[in-house]
Amino acid sequence: MEIVTARATRRSTRLRVEIPMTVTSLDRLHRFAEKCVALVVSAQGCGFRSPHPLPLETPVLLGELPGGGSVTGYVASCLPLGAEARSFLIGVALYNHGNVWGIENPPVDWNSSGETKANPPEPAENPPAVAGRGAWPYNMYSSHGDGVHKAK
Repeated sequence: MEIVTARATRRSTRLRVEIPMTVTSLDRLHRFAEKCVALVVSAQGCGFRSPHPLPLETPVLLGELPGGGSVTGYVASCLPLGAEARSFLIGVALYNHGNVWGIENPPVDWNSSGETKANPPEPAENPPAVAGRGAWPYNMYSSHGDGVHKAK
């Protein structure tokens, strides 16, 4: 039996994807501009792989999204991938929620958002650790299948 707590409950379904995009830091103290690939997305944000870490709360611009759009958010998590930390999985929370990813037939729970975040939440005191090489920190997916979704 699975126990669902407030911490484990997701606001919207996460989908595994491969969506190319550009990520640019909007903080002059943390210069970052890279072509990256979103690996997991939801109506509230995404997770992308990066060769460099970014500090929590760093504001970022996600550009060159499907349809040519862009959106802003902030770094909500930054986890090293692998024992040698040659790359990082960076989680971004969007300021304006929605299907900015161009997902055809998005999950129903993506339509319930329309809220915006004026102030980012406080970072977690103890961020989750990667269980081991090849472990995936995003382990709560849609029960409708774990296939990779394609953008329009």
